[in-house]
Amino acid sequence: MTTPAARAKLAEIIYRRSFGRGEVTLASGKTSDYYFDMKPSMLDAEGSAIIAHMLHELVAASGASHVGGLELGAVPITGSVCAVSVAAGKPLAGFIVRKQAKGHGAQKKVEGLMRDETLAGKKVAILEDVTTTGGSAAQVIELCREAGAEVALVVSIVDRDEGAADFFAAQGVKFEALFKAQEFRSRTD
Repeated sequence: MTTPAARAKLAEIIYRRSFGRGEVTLASGKTSDYYFDMKPSMLDAEGSAIIAHMLHELVAASGASHVGGLELGAVPITGSVCAVSVAAGKPLAGFIVRKQAKGHGAQKKVEGLMRDETLAGKKVAILEDVTTTGGSAAQVIELCREAGAEVALVVSIVDRDEGAADFFAAQGVKFEALFKAQEFRSRTD
């Protein structure tokens, strides 16, 4: 179980390593005066461990057997969550969805599954590093559903609180986030 101290430590890591101020254009196309570049937090040893434990708790509670998401944001956290799941005695299989199928080799759009394995009949949880409107995860939801999977949960490290929760509710998908952007935006230090 994630402790309040671990959550506070992760908030500090995210604030120090991943939160920034300055005008940016987000993946959704919106502009903002702040941003989250989560890779430094997801690839920090302590940050990775805390994120993985917190995400695993939510994914395990959803009953999902597979966990994954869209490249590049979901790559580091998918691997970490899978590793934690083994230690917790509830192993999860991981997968990554490419934005475009590879132009060579097997030309797969979904990576991480064995040659003859599909997501058909699987219960999946989708991971996001930062969620704004839900558009990035929507691509993964669509692909998973087309493959015959049940999408049990979308979970994000940080929700910018700009429409994703409503979008996922309309899709009939449970959505959770470890943090809301406001927790970082309101800091003055």
